[in-house]
Amino acid sequence: MEEQDICGCGEGKVPDRHGRCVMPEVTFSAFIMSLNTSVLFHLGELTDPVTGRKTVDLDLARNAIDTLVMLEQKTKGNLNHDERELLKSIVYDCKIRFVKAAHN
Repeated sequence: MEEQDICGCGEGKVPDRHGRCVMPEVTFSAFIMSLNTSVLFHLGELTDPVTGRKTVDLDLARNAIDTLVMLEQKTKGNLNHDERELLKSIVYDCKIRFVKAAHN
């Protein structure tokens, strides 16, 4: 079932508390999760919604991981506990997944 059918909003939008279709709130955690999704997609762990295929592009996966690492370094001391732990966990997980994909 498509997202539009589930919430009644167009692609990428969600209903707010008043039922209006809006873009989701921009948060640091949501941004980190979007980069994580990018890594998983480029490692071939997620299906392309258009083609229905999984493809591996290690260069693009590495670029997204490098972006996460850069954010981890540049935000040191400026994140709350939950944000810091989320970023740390995702960086570690992405690096492990990358190594596994690169050796297959």
